[in-house]
Amino acid sequence: METRRLAPTPEGIAEAAELIRAGALVALPTETVYGLGGDATNDAAVAKIYEAKQRPDFNPLIVHGADKAMLEAFVEFTPLANELAQAFWPGALTLVLKRKADAPLSLLVSAGLDTVAVRVPDHPLAQKLIETAGRPIAAPSANLSTTISPTTAEHVLETLNGRIAGILDGGACKVGIESTVVDLSTDRPALLRPGGLEAERIEAITGPLARPEKDPEAPRSPGMMARHYAPNKPVGLNIISFSDQDIIIWFGEDAPKNALNLSPTGDLVEAAANLFAILHQADRMEGQAIAVTPIPETGLGIAINDRLKRAATS
Repeated sequence: METRRLAPTPEGIAEAAELIRAGALVALPTETVYGLGGDATNDAAVAKIYEAKQRPDFNPLIVHGADKAMLEAFVEFTPLANELAQAFWPGALTLVLKRKADAPLSLLVSAGLDTVAVRVPDHPLAQKLIETAGRPIAAPSANLSTTISPTTAEHVLETLNGRIAGILDGGACKVGIESTVVDLSTDRPALLRPGGLEAERIEAITGPLARPEKDPEAPRSPGMMARHYAPNKPVGLNIISFSDQDIIIWFGEDAPKNALNLSPTGDLVEAAANLFAILHQADRMEGQAIAVTPIPETGLGIAINDRLKRAATS
């Protein structure tokens, strides 16, 4: 059965919400990447997410709410969590918080942990879908596990067509890289995943964030697997000399004629928005390997390099 492509209209949103309430899966646009949405209170729906993505069941999911009030039924908001939510929600920040004992969420979203990763997306279609469905939506990236994240409806269909009920088409994602994940469930706030919100802005409120060692066998948030966001072709990083068989991904001015340029002006925001689309394009091109030139390790460059390192892991 082909995946239904739903228009970004009241009728399309209503149909998507009906599918969610019925326990089906719908891909939805957010400002970061497209998410693979299912009713976070429904065990069967959450299990379908893992099945559709071919995702390890020890990798937790992010629960999306229409607003903070919806999420307060599921997790314990600390004073610092309230401050960060006030500053950055809706937006590209995910908070890992203690799960309430009576939270009416599927245990599968937590992957055996006593915490839940939550956020409020900054996209009108995502918010309207959650409101209309009347349910929190668990939504990892809408792609097969470890492959390149999707920033358009076409990217979603490349790997999930026929595996999910519908896709709500909202065009290209404006941020283009996943949310930043901060763990507030322990004594010291920790950066679990750099993402679409710069860590420096968060640290202006929290102070220096811990950078814990990643445990790929027991990740505390999505996006912590060693191999993730990966094309089929091998990826080389910080490349400054190229072979004729390389597909070149460039950053900045003076790009070679056939290179794919993340940002001709050296703008890291533009580069983040273009990253996954360009990885998808490179993976379809003729050539033996993808060669990526150096990206500054500052601001959103930290998140871009994080994704590229995972894409390059064999």
